[in-house]
Amino acid sequence: MPKAYILGLGKSGIAAARLLKKKGWQVTVSDRSTSETLLQQQQQLAAENIPVLLGHTFAPDTEAEKPQLIIVSPGVPWDIPALIRARELGIETIGEMELAWRHLNTRPWVGITGTNGKTTTTALTAAIFQAAGFNAPACGNIGYAACELALAEHPPNWVIAEISSYQIESSPSIAPRIGVWTTFTPDHLNRHKTLENYFNIKAQLLAQSQLQVINGDDPYLRENAPHRFPDACWTSIKGKEALLCEPLWGVYIEDGWVIAEGEKVVKASALRMVGEHNKQNLLMAVAAATLAGIEKEAIASAVAQFPGVPHRLEYICTIDGIEFINDSKATNYDAALVGLASVAAPVILIAGGEAKAGDDTGWMKIIQEKVAAVLLIGSAAPIFAKRLQEINHPHYEIVETMAKAVPRAAELAQQLKAKVVLLSPACASFDQYQNFEQRGEDFRQLCLQLIQN
Repeated sequence: MPKAYILGLGKSGIAAARLLKKKGWQVTVSDRSTSETLLQQQQQLAAENIPVLLGHTFAPDTEAEKPQLIIVSPGVPWDIPALIRARELGIETIGEMELAWRHLNTRPWVGITGTNGKTTTTALTAAIFQAAGFNAPACGNIGYAACELALAEHPPNWVIAEISSYQIESSPSIAPRIGVWTTFTPDHLNRHKTLENYFNIKAQLLAQSQLQVINGDDPYLRENAPHRFPDACWTSIKGKEALLCEPLWGVYIEDGWVIAEGEKVVKASALRMVGEHNKQNLLMAVAAATLAGIEKEAIASAVAQFPGVPHRLEYICTIDGIEFINDSKATNYDAALVGLASVAAPVILIAGGEAKAGDDTGWMKIIQEKVAAVLLIGSAAPIFAKRLQEINHPHYEIVETMAKAVPRAAELAQQLKAKVVLLSPACASFDQYQNFEQRGEDFRQLCLQLIQN
């Protein structure tokens, strides 16, 4: 019986373990952490004859029986010494997304990547395909783990996958029918080292896609992608004159309408999500659906009914005329800038968490323009306080936790006549939370408690 070893006991690791077990592999899973949740998952998998090692660091030289295959969960760095050594030993090492592809590559895929905008574009694309009658679940960084779809009793007609740079890096053979590139700005440079390397990883997915959809309003993509993808379908909210391809091949907005293949498809205002960036996400989803041959009536219906994405500029409630908005998914400076640009000023901003490398200049500029007060949480609070001091921002406070930030934000909003309280952290969440979703849920619950008090 062939042996497989899975690094990381998240949703992806569990799905990969079950898929390999079903296909006749002997599977071991390990995770460096240990927690109540992981212990429960360990017991679940043990009942399925899948051993799980918690608090364990994989070292291929010391493992009693070397596996033929190693599966890496998305959060595990691709270049840790253990994986470099495994590859030197000739052990095949792939990501969970690659494993799913190997079992689902008879189905057409839409692969969606980019620094920001992936989740909204993926969710909206899946909603459109489903409105057209397809079994087309969203997977990857959103919805299901990709291997869960390979385990499903009824395989999907289409796979709509949000694919991060980490997942592309560990998935050499993924070749979607349609590849979508939403945006490109510096991110994950602590992992990818250079902007060029990060760009090339993203470009690999598009290069292996049969058809490409690219955001023509993104400055970096506009400058660097055309020569790589001469036949791509480009999108623009600025009209057909801004397209980098023939108008019938591109998707754009004209007189308030989304135009695809030269025909009106849906009014841009039908999408119930704020911000110019969401109009661009709309165009890319419409482009993918059009390339898949979906009728415009199904597209229009899905767009009108689309509720938006949790934790991305998600409206929570209004208290005394002040809107509380959850943008916990803004985990870098560019996403946080977009979040601030999308709401009405003046704003009380809650920011902070685990800081990331990147250029905060644009974010600081819009804070200066729109934000009445900044409340800082998490390990980045002292760093952000220093930056706000440097730009002479008149009002910031280190409050450390969300539990202190939300009631203080409500208080300040009244005093400073703010229109919005916005959680848009510009940081990862791992210093205080398991993920950005948990952080957003904490914000939501604290906001709803204010109503009850």
